[in-house]
Amino acid sequence: MFAGLSLSAQEVKFGGLDKSPLDAAHYPASSAYANYLDADDPDRDQKIKVLYSRPLKKDRTLFGELVPFGKDWRLGANEASEITFFQPVEIGMVRVAPGSYTMFAEPHSATKWTFKLSTERFIGGTNNRDVSKDIVHVEIPVVQVPNSRESFSIGFQEIDDNTVHMLMEWGNTRAMLPINMNPPSFSGDDASPMDLVQYPEMSRLRNLVKPEELEANEPQVRVVYSRPQMKGRKIFGELLKYGSTWRVGANQTTEVTFFNDVMVGGKELKAGRYGLFADVNEGEWEFIIHKAVQSWGNANFNEDDVVVKVKAKTEKTPETLEALSMTFVEKDNKNIDLVVGWENTMARLPIVLSGK
Repeated sequence: MFAGLSLSAQEVKFGGLDKSPLDAAHYPASSAYANYLDADDPDRDQKIKVLYSRPLKKDRTLFGELVPFGKDWRLGANEASEITFFQPVEIGMVRVAPGSYTMFAEPHSATKWTFKLSTERFIGGTNNRDVSKDIVHVEIPVVQVPNSRESFSIGFQEIDDNTVHMLMEWGNTRAMLPINMNPPSFSGDDASPMDLVQYPEMSRLRNLVKPEELEANEPQVRVVYSRPQMKGRKIFGELLKYGSTWRVGANQTTEVTFFNDVMVGGKELKAGRYGLFADVNEGEWEFIIHKAVQSWGNANFNEDDVVVKVKAKTEKTPETLEALSMTFVEKDNKNIDLVVGWENTMARLPIVLSGK
């Protein structure tokens, strides 16, 4: 039944102990045995793990001979050393995403190395490595310590709440890589970029207004909003269902600032910041001015925050508007309309000014 299969023990080969055994370094150190820690112990959360091999000194001259100056070193032996970040970090002013990487160092002298981080993985040593996959090159300080360390070692030293040093020590040489555990975060380009409109228009640019015209260009109303685009979609009745409440934009709630008291919908509104929503219906919108300015749309909206509601008949726009657009139309020296348009639909919110 099992003819042709040979499972003799002589065909099974196990490797012996490596002369440069594999080891791991953890930050925090106690995260390696999180199952022994209390559930609320902050050190349970592993932030960094390093897998590396640990060659021995064996009376050899290390840096400048065994590890030549000016050439990449795998920071260990055998496979290139691997570092895993379990959270975003910053190294050498470069933001590094969570994930596993290989790391190298190019020693230059007894006091300076260049640390290199690469997205290339599963390589032995440094020969033929793809340097185009390096994402970090940063010079790091090196010091000479009095006591010689026989086995190459990697460890971590917490400097403060935001900074950790990864220490690499062999012989009398210690190198230090600063790691920022609280990297700055910058948002990318938004699909619905923000914009603003202000009345009077030149009140945004008062440094360009003639002195005799400054009084007439005191700011009265400003609207800050995000501008979603159609992108081939039908907006009203489909993307925005009739009967739904809309933030009149995207992302953050649209913000209306009145710099003086105004009248809206027959109600006096004090100068200040307000949010703007609209109930969208076919042929008619109902604008909602409210106090929940610091919000992200209308989720969990409290009706108690409503200041005034104003119904407005919709009109057809002069042309199709790919992006949500707003503008002010002056009717006379006391009355303006905030006109909101998107796709082929627009509506007007009348505002009576008191500060002109």
